[in-house]
Amino acid sequence: MEKRVIFRGWLLPICLVAPQLIISIIFFFYPAAQAVWQSLFIPDPFGLSSQYVGLGNFEYLLGDKYYRASFLTTAVFSVLVTFCSMIPALLLAVCADRLIKSSGIYSTLLIWPYAVAPAVAGVLWMFMFNTRVGIVSWYLGQLGYDWNHVLNDGEAMGLVVIASAWGRISYNFLFFFAALQSVPKSLIEASAIDGAHFWRRFFDIVLPLITPTAFFLLVVNVVYSFFETFGVIHTITAGGPQQATTILVYKVFSDGFVGQDLGSSSAQSVILLVVVGLLTVIQFKYIEKRVHY
Repeated sequence: MEKRVIFRGWLLPICLVAPQLIISIIFFFYPAAQAVWQSLFIPDPFGLSSQYVGLGNFEYLLGDKYYRASFLTTAVFSVLVTFCSMIPALLLAVCADRLIKSSGIYSTLLIWPYAVAPAVAGVLWMFMFNTRVGIVSWYLGQLGYDWNHVLNDGEAMGLVVIASAWGRISYNFLFFFAALQSVPKSLIEASAIDGAHFWRRFFDIVLPLITPTAFFLLVVNVVYSFFETFGVIHTITAGGPQQATTILVYKVFSDGFVGQDLGSSSAQSVILLVVVGLLTVIQFKYIEKRVHY
């Protein structure tokens, strides 16, 4: 029998939801409204006055080849970060789930990288791949490969992808490991008795049962790659070389805080919000159909 909570008055429900509503209004709805409003104006360099231009900022952005190129850069970056963080996390979770002894120690060690902030992770990877003192670049030089992410576009993209996905693997591992632990062991044992080998059991039984978790992580990691990777890119490449790693969120910062073009930066933030919203809707509309709850 389903039990429902019924409030006799309206004061208590409002008090219960008020803290979350206040936080959402202050930190989400108000800044979003401010961005939409500022995207309609072009302020002067000193911020003393603003000129109303309507949709002029959006027209300028859509006609800018560098801004259009950042869409492709963001798409490539987000796809690589999502898969480079989810696939290793799933493999590590499978390995941890099969351990009989020391699984707790193994899981704890894998969780630690998640405690490292993205900016700190970017600094760590930048030092390891530094062209002069980096230990990884030195070993690559001993093998005959001249690593230089400061000048090479592909190497710069690869480095920021690895640095961004590294810390996220721990987050994904936690959810995958919990999902694998919840799979009924009776199903695995029955399929093993029928003669199904490990990978057959994994793809036919285990993977369909953890698709809700995988879908949740897909949505979360896409949003992460769009927004929370700013610190990694800023510390390692600063959007270079020649804007090869300038994703949409970093271009908002570059044009707004560095170039002081607040109107264009606000318009970019509005476009970024719309793009992420559309991607989330598409994921729930089409990809969720393949999820088995």
